[in-house]
Parts: sequence; C-alpha cells; structure tokens
Amino acid sequence: MAAMAAFALLVVAAPASADTGDEVPVGTRLAARTHPAVQLTSITYSGEVVVPSSQAKQAAWDQLTNEATQAVLAGKIPSDERSIAKFFFQRVAADVDRYLQPVGPERTVKAQVGGMCTGWWVTPDGYMVTGAHCVQMSDEELSQTFAQQALAKFNKQDAKDMINALRNFEADKEMIELVQQIYVTFNSTHLEIRGLQKSLSVLQSLPGGGVDKTAKEVPAELVSVGESYPGKDFALLKVNGQQNLPTVPLGDDIDVQTGDTLYISGFPGLVTNTPWFSIESKLDPALTEGPYNAKRSTQEGVPYIQTQAPSYHGNSGGPVFSRAGKVVGMLIAGTVSENGEASENESFVLPVSIIKEKLNEKNVKPAASLTTTKYNEALDDFFQRHYKDALPKFREVQALFPSHPYVAKYITDSQQAISSGKDETPQPVWLWIAIGAGVLVVVGGGLLLLVLMRRRKKAPSSPQGQSPSPAYGGPYPGVNGGGYDRQPVNGQVLPGLPQGWQPQSLPPANGHQPGRTAGGYEAPRPRDYDPQRPGRGYDPQRPDGATQYVRPAPSPYEQQRPQAAPGQGPADSNAPDVADLEREIAELRRQLQHRPPEA
Repeated sequence: MAAMAAFALLVVAAPASADTGDEVPVGTRLAARTHPAVQLTSITYSGEVVVPSSQAKQAAWDQLTNEATQAVLAGKIPSDERSIAKFFFQRVAADVDRYLQPVGPERTVKAQVGGMCTGWWVTPDGYMVTGAHCVQMSDEELSQTFAQQALAKFNKQDAKDMINALRNFEADKEMIELVQQIYVTFNSTHLEIRGLQKSLSVLQSLPGGGVDKTAKEVPAELVSVGESYPGKDFALLKVNGQQNLPTVPLGDDIDVQTGDTLYISGFPGLVTNTPWFSIESKLDPALTEGPYNAKRSTQEGVPYIQTQAPSYHGNSGGPVFSRAGKVVGMLIAGTVSENGEASENESFVLPVSIIKEKLNEKNVKPAASLTTTKYNEALDDFFQRHYKDALPKFREVQALFPSHPYVAKYITDSQQAISSGKDETPQPVWLWIAIGAGVLVVVGGGLLLLVLMRRRKKAPSSPQGQSPSPAYGGPYPGVNGGGYDRQPVNGQVLPGLPQGWQPQSLPPANGHQPGRTAGGYEAPRPRDYDPQRPGRGYDPQRPDGATQYVRPAPSPYEQQRPQAAPGQGPADSNAPDVADLEREIAELRRQLQHRPPEA
C-alpha cells in the first residue's frame, strides 16, 4: 500500500516534459545562436587617382608596321584592314610599355574603393577577429582595384581615341575589348594615388534590431595583423565604446576531424554585391556546411583545413563552427577557376589554434557575454515551445543590448505563439512540489485511517459459548457470565442446551465420588431419596442456617473451548473467573465441613 502511495506521489509531483515535436536541425539552432556575433566588415581606401596621358613610341610602332607588312606578304595574315588592325592590337596588348609611353597632361579623379569581409566578436567589449587580407591590400592589389573601379571612364575614352585614329575603321566588339585592355594595363601601371586614406569599419545594426541602408559604419581600430594567405591570415580589430556585445565561443583543433561536418558563417559577395536583393536581406549572414576533407600545410608550415563547405568572396574572415557550435577555424581562401569565379568548391580554413595564438600575443581573452548567455537560454526555451519562459529572457537581452539584430523578432514571435495557444511551457517546479506535498498529506492521512480501522476490526469477538474478557471496574458477571444464562432453580433447561442436560453438583467435601457424569459430580443424596420424587428427603433451608450454594455445572460446549497460550487471547482474559470459582468451591467445602450432624 505504501509503495502504491509513493508511486501516486511520484506521478503527480513529477512535471511531464513538453513534447518538443520534431528535433530542431543543427544548422537552425547553430545559426540562431551565432548570427548575432557575425558582422559585415568594410575596408575603404580613398584618395586622388592620377594617370598620365599616353603616346606611341614611334620607333616601336615603325618596327611593328614592318612586321605586319611582312606577315601579309608571307600570307600569315589576311590583307584586309581589319585583320591588319587586329594584328597590331594583339602585339601591343602583349607588351604595352614597349609601344606606349606616359606623357602629360596628367588626368586626375577622386576615387574610393574597398571591399567587404566577415568578422566576429570574441569579447563583450568590442574585440573582433577577421582575416589579414580583409584589413590590408598590397600596392599591386590596390592599384588594380583603383584601376578597375576608378579608371573605367579613362580606359574607355583612351580606347575610343585609338580606334578613331584608324581612319574610317569600324571596330567590332572583340576589337573594342582588346583596345580597352591595352589601356587598362597602361593606366593601372602608371597610376599614382595621392592623399591615400584607409578606414576600417563594422556595419552596426539599428537600435532595437535590424539592419538597413541607414545603418551606420562604426570605425574599427586595427590592433594586430598577420600575413595574408598562405601565411597566418589573421587580424584583430577593436571597436571602442561597446558593451554586452554578442559573442561566439572558441573550441579546439581536436573538436573536429576528417569526415566531420563544418559550418561556415558569413556574407558571400555574390549576394552582397547583387543589386536584385534588398539591403536588409543582404546583411543577414549565410550559413553553409560541408565535410572536413583533409588537413593541409603551406610551404611556410602554416596549417589549413580543407573543406567542401561552400564559400565565396566576402566570406573571408568568417567563423567556421563545429556541430557543437564552437569556432574551430576561420575561412580564409577558396579555389577559383581561370576566370576568377569560385570553383566547386574547396575552401581553406585557418585552425582555431592559430587564432588563439594571435589573441594571446595581445593578451585578449575570449569571453561569453551576459547577452549571449541569456539569449541562448531564451533560444532553448523558444525551440522547445516554452514561449512564456522565453519571452522575459528575450526582453532581458533587448535591455542588455538594444542594438541586437534579431531579438525583436523573437519577442514578436513568442507573443504571437502565446496568443495563438501554442505555448507548451511546463508548470513551475514549486507548484509541483506543493501539489506533491498535498498529495502526500492526503495519502498519509488515508493510510493512518486505514490502519486504525483494521485494528478495530481485529478486536476479538466471542466465539460460540466463549466469554469475553471482563471490563476493568465493571460488575462481576458471574461464573458463566457471557456464555449462557444460569440454570434456573426449578431445573428447567434454557433454550439452546442439549436435550436431557442436567445440572451437576459439586463433589462432596470428603472427596467421595459416587459416580461421574459427562458434566462433573452428583450432589450427595439423603438416605430416603426417591428418584421419582426428587424433592423428597431434603430439609427445607433454615433461615438461620448456612446458605446452600448450588452452582450449575458448566455447559458441555464450554468444556470444548480452545485453550490459548498465556498472553495470547481470550484464555488469559478468563483467568479471574477461574480464580473466583476456586474460591467459591473452597468456601462451599468449608461450609459443608461445619454442617451439624443432623443436617
């Protein structure tokens, strides 16, 4: 019974776990946890771009004219004007500085160029990790970038002037592109940048969450930078005046191995630079995944992880996560095809051990922010559909970091889920404890009542012909108190006694036993006793004489009572009756011994 009560208490007091339905995919949970700490970074160069005008080197052009004539005469090229012009431009494009030289006047244009990468917060106060090539450009890269983005107008105009110099010549598309390439090479080679300025920034979300075209770029300070790929491609930025920023945790190299799935988070340039998508959607990180293929090492001895998780320009500097949601590396490079497009698809990841090494050099210790801790707790509740538990935690996150880009939407989603009856938040633990305590009291009281009732039922009821134990302080019930009534003086047999039953008298005082009956001893008879006249021969009782006490013999049913062991039942309760009976017998013997002889 106690075991059943304990089981009932356990069933009531233990809160049932909510049905979480389908398991939340790893990528979904990981993206929700890590996206707030992943930011779009920007590097910007600005200055005045100066390029000279061009002039043909006469001697080189004369020699090129002779070569073209010989080729026509030898039948190597057709003799039409278009074929000869194509021969000229191909030779010049192959060695521009042999045929063109810079001259005045200089041409100038103010220009601004740059690029986008990915970075991620490692401390609540504004330290950010990204790639080295995301924060600096070599002189060659810088000239090419300015030439491509700032000199397009000059390149087109110079190509047009050269084609026009060929009188009455109509160039096709192939010819125009060939001539433009000549001036792209010449102008970028002789380009000069004056008043160059560089700035680094992080695109910060709007207060209350969300990012759009009005979001401002927050300046970032370059704290440390390594060597660009294939070196230790690492950079550390610091954004001042920050607190409670979302962060991501760092793992270890041993957390992943060949065959494990890796997850890359970042901003692919294919999307960021595409005009068809809204600015709001462009600035959400993308999560890609793929297998860990192999561990590589560059000629300089720098380790890199090869993975087939897709990545693109703009993903550089982005964190790479294990299944557990910890950073195991940083995306640095990917393979590209001959035309510069990303190929299918090998990405190269700088291991997290190198990142930790570089952070230690600057005494920067990664730490989880309170914002992230509370946000992750809220997400756990949200994904279990415990919306009532999640809602106050999301609000706390919003109070800690008002610029959080995603928490506002989770607050709205939680409120809508509660309003539509989708909440599955379990009752609080204290309520289950209170219910369990109440059940325990009820069950305990019921058990106590049951025990008392059983004890009352076990109180001994007198068997047929058995006297109950005398009550203390009550009147003496007589020798046979409780079994049968005493035999009447007139000798009548009471109902319930066997037919022919006769009362039995006590044995004579001198011990003589004239005969035994089944019930005991016969009383002494007078000399003139007549069985046909049982009253004859007895003298009437004298008023002043000794009282004759005739006790009816016990019932034959009483002689068959089971005798219980001492202390174990009704037999012990009749002990006072036996003692009284013995005293009465002794008193009768004493009276008989003192009877007068004539009695």
